[in-house]
Amino acid sequence: MTDRLAQSPMFVVTGFAEQLSWTLYRLDRKEHGEGLSGDAFLYTRCAVVAAGRTAFESVMQDPANFVPYATGQIWAESLLYTPDHAYERITGESWDRNTRYSYESYSNTAGWAD
Repeated sequence: MTDRLAQSPMFVVTGFAEQLSWTLYRLDRKEHGEGLSGDAFLYTRCAVVAAGRTAFESVMQDPANFVPYATGQIWAESLLYTPDHAYERITGESWDRNTRYSYESYSNTAGWAD
């Protein structure tokens, strides 16, 4: 995925980073992450995103569909770094990424409100 993204115009790389962050932010909800460590929750959310739109929509519609990703410890941590690596390949510089939404666990305060 990094190879393909690195062959794209820069706006595609930054757009990918924004969309990834937004999607992970939307999954950052109490009903998905309660009981998971911050890292485990983040990497599990990445696995849902990596599984595709259908998996994401299924989890958003029914939080019980998140359970197989969390209990099976299906992680996709490398997805987080895809836009950063693509940016570095294109520019030769590291990227201090700053997206509109944070993908860090527990940053979606509305998703964790009681």
